[in-house]
Amino acid sequence: MTFDVNDINKRENILLADLKPHQATERSHKFNTSSMAVSAETFGALINLAGRQRMLSQRIVLNAVLSTMGHETALETAREALALFKVSHAALVHGNSELPGVFFEELRLVYFGEIEGDRKIVDFTNLVEKALSACESGFRTVPELLNELGKQATPIVALLNRITVVYEDESKKHAKVQRKQHHELMSSIQNIAKQARIVSVNAQIVAARAGEVGREFAVVAGELTNITAKIDELVRVAVGNVSV
Repeated sequence: MTFDVNDINKRENILLADLKPHQATERSHKFNTSSMAVSAETFGALINLAGRQRMLSQRIVLNAVLSTMGHETALETAREALALFKVSHAALVHGNSELPGVFFEELRLVYFGEIEGDRKIVDFTNLVEKALSACESGFRTVPELLNELGKQATPIVALLNRITVVYEDESKKHAKVQRKQHHELMSSIQNIAKQARIVSVNAQIVAARAGEVGREFAVVAGELTNITAKIDELVRVAVGNVSV
């Protein structure tokens, strides 16, 4: 089984292209972006990217083992997966032109709090580097390193899964707040339209009393009534779409 980078989702490749592996140590993580400023599309990309890290970690370990069993392309596959894993991690933590990096408290805690997710992931990649180099050179330390890599496989997948869940939970909270804000906006528009209808009715009454002089004013008042009716319809459609 080989790892073809071209199979990776095109959008995720674009997101990652902005950040090279060697840049990871040159950028400090930022924690100044509100999750409300992040779009639903970006949340989706973050969740997909975080979830893909789990698959990559397993692919790395599997192919590291396969490389010692005579599989010709296993070592190359493991290195390709590791390179993408490192770039993905840097993008998730430090961000780039498309991704915000660490941008809310729960994420900061899982990466830099007591869980020390960032340190553990970096330690994992360093161990993989040593194991792959040993496999490539045929060092006697290969069994020991692969044994340690095997021990780290389950904990690192559990950590990556936890990080993905953090993104998913924040995305749900983000969507809930967005819906609430949308409904509040629609309610405000409806109230404005209601006030406009009252003004329009009053204006039509005044125009009717004014007779010929108020005819043009009545036309304007009637048009205002039509506009508020269209606003009401647009609000109903907007609210219905959000509720689906």
